[in-house]
Amino acid sequence: MSDFLTTYQLTRGRFDDAVKTLSQAQLNFRLHPDTLTIGEMALHVAGVEFFVLSQLLDKELDERQDRVRKCARDGALNDAAFPFASAEITPELIEWALSEGRALTEPTLKNITPELRAKENESALGPIIDGTGAFARLSYHPGYHQGQIWMIKSSPDFPA
Repeated sequence: MSDFLTTYQLTRGRFDDAVKTLSQAQLNFRLHPDTLTIGEMALHVAGVEFFVLSQLLDKELDERQDRVRKCARDGALNDAAFPFASAEITPELIEWALSEGRALTEPTLKNITPELRAKENESALGPIIDGTGAFARLSYHPGYHQGQIWMIKSSPDFPA
């Protein structure tokens, strides 16, 4: 077991618990114009997993996975349009994306080789980092957004 797996399982588990029972209206509620919805955050979290691990593992993604990978940046970290319209952001899509991202991430974090720790890759934020830096970011990233979800859910306007 790697030093990153425990943190990832804790933060990703809490993130998954925060979104798994939400309706489409709740997933697409926007607190204000400059924030991601919870559904967009979920696709962004899975997108970062695809973005990072496709580089580190030299993995080719299928068309649907690649579209989610684009959520790592587009509409979240840049001015491009978010890759999915709100009508597409359903509980089923979120469940699929989070499941696929986790299925790629957990086995990798269980068996991190020295070569993977040293391998350079591009961070979703842009700088070139090594695999150790990527695994540290992947482990904590869902926790960052789980805190944002808690804030969004506390809004008096959040759909019941």
